[in-house]
Amino acid sequence: MADNRRSQLITQGVARSPNRAMLRAVGFKDGDFDKPIVGVANGHSTMNPCNAGIQPLVDRAIVALENSGAKPQVFGFPTVTDGIGMGTEAMKYSLVSREVIADAIETSVNGQAMDGALVVGGCDKNMPGGMMALARINVPGIYVYAGTIKPGKWKGQDLTIVSAFEAVGAFSAGKMSQEDYDGIERNACPSVGACGGMFTANTMSSSFEALGMSLLGSSQMASPDAEKADSAAASAKVLVEAIRNNLRPRKIITRKSIENAISLVMATGGSTNAVLHFLAIAHAAEVKWTIDDFERVRRKVPVLCDLKPSGRYVATDFHRAGGVPQVLKILLANGVLHGECMTITGKTMAEELKDIPAEPRSDQDVIRPWSNPMYKQGHLAILKGNLATEGCVAKITGLKNPVITGPARVFDSEPLAMKAIMAKKVKPGDVVVIRYEGPQGGPGMQEMLAPTSALIGQGLGESVGLLTDGRFSGGTWGMVVGHVAPEAFVGGTIALVKEGDSITIDAKKRLIQLNVSSRELAARRRKWKQPKPRYTRGLLGKYVKLVSTASKGAVTD
Repeated sequence: MADNRRSQLITQGVARSPNRAMLRAVGFKDGDFDKPIVGVANGHSTMNPCNAGIQPLVDRAIVALENSGAKPQVFGFPTVTDGIGMGTEAMKYSLVSREVIADAIETSVNGQAMDGALVVGGCDKNMPGGMMALARINVPGIYVYAGTIKPGKWKGQDLTIVSAFEAVGAFSAGKMSQEDYDGIERNACPSVGACGGMFTANTMSSSFEALGMSLLGSSQMASPDAEKADSAAASAKVLVEAIRNNLRPRKIITRKSIENAISLVMATGGSTNAVLHFLAIAHAAEVKWTIDDFERVRRKVPVLCDLKPSGRYVATDFHRAGGVPQVLKILLANGVLHGECMTITGKTMAEELKDIPAEPRSDQDVIRPWSNPMYKQGHLAILKGNLATEGCVAKITGLKNPVITGPARVFDSEPLAMKAIMAKKVKPGDVVVIRYEGPQGGPGMQEMLAPTSALIGQGLGESVGLLTDGRFSGGTWGMVVGHVAPEAFVGGTIALVKEGDSITIDAKKRLIQLNVSSRELAARRRKWKQPKPRYTRGLLGKYVKLVSTASKGAVTD
């Protein structure tokens, strides 16, 4: 058992009798006061499919913790789902919820001096919020992902939630029948579990395997399947052993292990949101990691997996093909993974991967061999230029033409842009600018899945550029650039763009440029005035006052 157990503050402290008396009221018996108290952070919610299957996993974890000699104590944390809030004012709470989740878990674990924490979450912000908390509080911890949704089916095609969003654009453009529109909407989400492509939830959960904070092979299991509950129980057993050995998150979350996680994100074609979230996780763990490190990793790691949104396959296909362990072994065998990094099991990453073959199976084409990648370099590029002096994030693979120069179509909010797109006022060659949607300006960096999906549905995904100081869904693909920093609300150059200005997005040169003279920009800047914040009270009002720039992870501490 770890020395100087934190829970002794409660069970054997100066005020011993009153504290023990209160714990007896929640089921503690004489022998339980010598056991480590393990907090089980439960993200169960019936409001979204991502989290609706969590309770059975928590139940299995509780039994396993008890059988392993720990005393589990369950508490909840709030969750919102992007798929339901997308395109509405509710979406402003999505990124904000990451901070609320981290704060809630920190409060519960530190406020009750728990010895360890097992976090169970499903929707996008559950993962980074939970990992930020584990890094902050630095008691032994493990992340248990609730699992992916199974693919929907319509006329022989696999569906994800993005299929429904893209159907809106196709139907509005007259390219889809009412029958197909209704069929996709009714069949896109057939079970509990998080969105089924390599979108943000599956990106973050898979990267936690590479980080060493989740069990290998656990992140792409389908939420309803028995193996997912089995992995929750196995995770609980591993956590108790980590408590006995005093193996803490900051021994696992290091600069090298974060590089492993980002290498996995690149190899699997993961979400742009991984950039924002790993900046925040590194900040919580006090690890030196900057936005430029993503570009460094991108240049040496190829895209090996053919996964949605731009590829063909979903998470359950990836799991059957060998999943994260297979990709990690390929990376290790080719010298781009740090095998010496510690994992939550107490073994190094190389030790965990020793029995995995260095080449993927020949009977599948979800995971490509190193010699035949989807793309020779990673897909998440950091672009810079006068439009984003601090940097911004773009998906640059899978595009027929990764360069566009066109006239700016400027919108000061996502709803205004969506209205123009649905009215077919955006044409091929345009560069759509959606601003005042950044961390402070939005507030909360809304995801732009609705406008990007509408453009794709209208057949404009390859011919229209879109840039924003907000974010994109992990389900987004196309010529899109997000996290533009500095944001419009603080006077970033994106605030100075005028309708019709020429903008260049050049993925090859990693350039984002407003083709306006510095003299003209200086004149515009003198006339610019910061708008009043959209929220001044409550959670969003506090967030506006505290949040950092996106280039530093949009953190609030």
